Amino acid sequence: MKEFGVQLYSIRNEFTTVEKTREAFRALGSFGYTQAQTAGTYDYITPEEFRAFADEAGIRFVGTHYSWDRMVSDVEGTVRYHQILGTDEVGIGGFGTPTPESLKQFIRDFNELGEKYAKYGMKLSYHNHSGEFSNEFKAIEGKTKFDYLMEGLDPRYTCFNLDAGWAHLAGVDVYDLLKKLEGRVNILHIKDIQADYEYVRDGVKFRGPERIEIGRGNMNFKGIIKAAEATGVKYFVVEDEFYSTGNPVESVKMSADYIKANLLEE
Repeated sequence: MKEFGVQLYSIRNEFTTVEKTREAFRALGSFGYTQAQTAGTYDYITPEEFRAFADEAGIRFVGTHYSWDRMVSDVEGTVRYHQILGTDEVGIGGFGTPTPESLKQFIRDFNELGEKYAKYGMKLSYHNHSGEFSNEFKAIEGKTKFDYLMEGLDPRYTCFNLDAGWAHLAGVDVYDLLKKLEGRVNILHIKDIQADYEYVRDGVKFRGPERIEIGRGNMNFKGIIKAAEATGVKYFVVEDEFYSTGNPVESVKMSADYIKANLLEE
């Protein structure tokens, strides 16, 4: 890993106005991020200006989490948007499928849509959380949601945006999963997991596993990065969702500082 990126969801509240957007990209660039993955549609700003601010900060887009509705209803507009940003990976952040039948239908729809985007040189990507590895479907057909996705999504038109942190929280062996998905993961989300963390949410005190800034938890990132590179992962993207600092911008800087000091190859 010679460079690293950030999922813009990590500091989503900084992407609300044109002025704040430029400052957000400048801050990310100063922290050492050279890649980014979007989270949403950013309708308050033109894609040309959005791209220009990223370029100015030395950041290039490696993928998106975009609007499913727009991906379905406006293929040409979505393609144009991604061409302006300079990325060929069109992603979604997940999809709710309450039954095996609805999941199978989603897989069919995703493959058909992926074939359309492939004509423009683009690929659709699916991002996981921990729910895809739950046992709720196992009593029906003996498979998790992620099993269906691995078996059903067509690698010619689709890929996975694997989130190592969410998989680890679900009790999944990340190394084994990377091997199973060899050649099918372009972007790996990295977030740390602290096994025994005490925190307060909505006035209630909790203690247990929690997502945390890179370097503050128990994830073996050197091993994960090595395994990821061996299976074809191209991009390592930080996604901070829980902020021990109380400030998302400070937290993404903390993650970047740890990566630069401990994980980057010379």
